Amino acid sequence: MTISPHVITALAPLPVLVPMLAAAATLVLGRRPRAQRIITLVALIGVLVVSGLLLFLADRDGTTAVQVGGWDSPIGITLVVDRLSAMMLVVSSIVLLAVMAYAVGQGIRDGSEDQPVSIFLPTYLALTAGISNAFLAGDLFNLYVGFEVLLAASFVLLTLGASADRVRAGVSYVMVSMVSSLIFLAGIAFAYAATGTLNLADMATRLDGIPSGTRTAIFGVLLVAFGIKAAVFPLSTWLPDSYPTAPAPVTAVFAGLLTKVGVYAIIRAHTLLFPEGELDNVLMVCGLLTMLVGIFGAIAQSDIKRLLSFTLVSHIGYMVFGVALSTQSGLSGAIYYVAHHILVQTTLFLVVGLIERQAGSSSLRRLGGLAAASPVLAIVFLIPALNLGGIPPFSGFIGKVALLQAGSADASALAWILVAGGTVTSLLTLYVVARVWTKAFWRARADAPEGDLADVSPSALLDESEADIAFDDRADVGRIPAMMLIPTVALVAVGLAMTVFAGQIIQISDRAASDLQNRSIYIDAVLGGHPGGEAQEAPR
Repeated sequence: MTISPHVITALAPLPVLVPMLAAAATLVLGRRPRAQRIITLVALIGVLVVSGLLLFLADRDGTTAVQVGGWDSPIGITLVVDRLSAMMLVVSSIVLLAVMAYAVGQGIRDGSEDQPVSIFLPTYLALTAGISNAFLAGDLFNLYVGFEVLLAASFVLLTLGASADRVRAGVSYVMVSMVSSLIFLAGIAFAYAATGTLNLADMATRLDGIPSGTRTAIFGVLLVAFGIKAAVFPLSTWLPDSYPTAPAPVTAVFAGLLTKVGVYAIIRAHTLLFPEGELDNVLMVCGLLTMLVGIFGAIAQSDIKRLLSFTLVSHIGYMVFGVALSTQSGLSGAIYYVAHHILVQTTLFLVVGLIERQAGSSSLRRLGGLAAASPVLAIVFLIPALNLGGIPPFSGFIGKVALLQAGSADASALAWILVAGGTVTSLLTLYVVARVWTKAFWRARADAPEGDLADVSPSALLDESEADIAFDDRADVGRIPAMMLIPTVALVAVGLAMTVFAGQIIQISDRAASDLQNRSIYIDAVLGGHPGGEAQEAPR
């Protein structure tokens, strides 16, 4: 069946509109949880289908710009669908759907009248809309709006249940996010003062006539704002203290997606607005330090949630490394690695929720014997853990090899240092996940220092208690609800599919990287003088 390229103009706004309308509907139906769940499921499936169609059309026809309300660029709001944004939409919609199914399964199992479950799904849908808007934004202020929508939703999700730890982490998260937003606003003001426009394509053409020092200063301000959101060292210290306190599904979607929206913004700004690479050396150094500081922090942790939070920071460094190379191979490797890491990191945090359900804790001081107690859980953990560690033939290995090859091809001294740092980080990541396996799954629980204790309310979706109980006194021993296991297994399968279909996915990421390096494709699509934004064919 032939799909007209003009269909994309009707489809592009839907990843933002559908979840926002669904959020309004679920908020109205707050007293009818079953209806809320159905609406949310239908909306997220719809977003996934639309995202898949957008990726197909973008890969077939190239970049397309949609002028919202019929106002031509650069005056109106522009949504831009290219291979990069469409690929990010597909991966994020897969993760958002799986995590929602997991959260619904956990909420059905654990929910009570005392928990504010009615607000979870509307807020989650608002988060979805904010993420989609950030990926599609064709102007700097609309990108800011996308960030603010997803951040406002994340504030609510992070503090659901209002336990002391969550409120404390929420306050820290809010303060850091507000600082990042203020810096972003300052960057927007500087960029507008220098160019007289906020449209990204128009700004890209006008920045060419701006003195290099002014361009570098604007880029530096934006990099700080995006670096905080992406958790790039030294702007990453907030993350390990914020994410682990949230419920398992909230932590999973935060870890998988929120930092990657920041990485996406860095990629877009670097390739479209500031392609000269004035700050590439700074980005390389930050990428190296992000890798090493993150993984050394992970080694020092005894709680799996905090350990994974530090590995999350560490592997952001790989993506920054690929961007800083300013080559097509580096960008292609970074894009593939972003998609891989979204899936694998989300899966691992969902598995931690299952571990808490099975064993009553996520602390390595209390865990043991999980391989014998639940072989299925052992397999579900082992596959994404090996993938994160970069064991061949998994997608983590493929993505790291692509980035290391790109660094070797660059052949500069700093690139070779990054290659060495990336190799060390990969080996240490493997050590970290092996340590989790050895202590949590392989040894007997009786050998754990606190093996006789468990959390009183492990893995609660919206409620949390800091009290401990005896492990043998738990009321729900060893039972993992099928509605929590199935979405986790599905994400494991999607992660494996990234290995099986790595050739095709890398071809898409190569074409996306080619589009990014030939920024005239993006500029012509937005400023081509057509009300709907004619699709431009990208070189293959």
